[in-house]
Amino acid sequence: MELKRYWNIIKRRLLWIALIISVSCLTIGFYSFNFIEPQYQASATLIVNDFKDSSSMQPSIDVGSINSTIGLIKTYKEIIKTPRMMKKVIKEYPELAKTYGELAGKVTVSSVNETQIMTITAQEDSYEKAANIANAVAIVFQKSVPELMKIDNVSVLDQADPNETRGPVAPNPIMNIAVAFILSLMAGVAISFLLDYLDDTIKNEEDIEMLLGVPVLTSIPRFRESDATERGSQAPLTPRAGRGSNVSLDT
Repeated sequence: MELKRYWNIIKRRLLWIALIISVSCLTIGFYSFNFIEPQYQASATLIVNDFKDSSSMQPSIDVGSINSTIGLIKTYKEIIKTPRMMKKVIKEYPELAKTYGELAGKVTVSSVNETQIMTITAQEDSYEKAANIANAVAIVFQKSVPELMKIDNVSVLDQADPNETRGPVAPNPIMNIAVAFILSLMAGVAISFLLDYLDDTIKNEEDIEMLLGVPVLTSIPRFRESDATERGSQAPLTPRAGRGSNVSLDT
């Protein structure tokens, strides 16, 4: 019974809910396609070793050394985003950004769990700019590790190609429209229930029973002028002889 009542509340304002959804989706879609600047991502990959010595090769893989190196990657991830490292990148590549804070906002660092791989990802308004930032940060960090950590154990595994053509990663108009649809639907339903809660007028028999606490014995259906016209056309009323002149109305 409650579900039926809830559905009746929504059905009464279904047009308003549809209007809210339509306006919201159209607005978000138009804004996403025309006003949000596309963003591109490029990544450079680093590998962190236990140590790097070209004159000797390890006879076997040391699992303990690999585990300690994986722990060291957490430190490297924090070092890359420090102002000192960003200032070094801007000093060597001043065309990438105006301030180190701006550059840091364009760079993210991640690592694959239980591996020695680090990924430096940059986001810009063109793929070429993003690739140049990612490569610059990777190269500067690789050169700075021996000075900071007293060990040369970082190598650039893969650089981003600035000449590669890739599509933007943002905005995603379809996702934006889907989110707008869900939020506007929730807002429309919430407004419908709020308006129904604030409306204290009597609309049906159930409202009378709830208000007075007594059952409804009978009800008078709504009678419109159009109903009288339709019935009159189907069965026209004709006066009977001898009675039309004898009818009077007392007032």
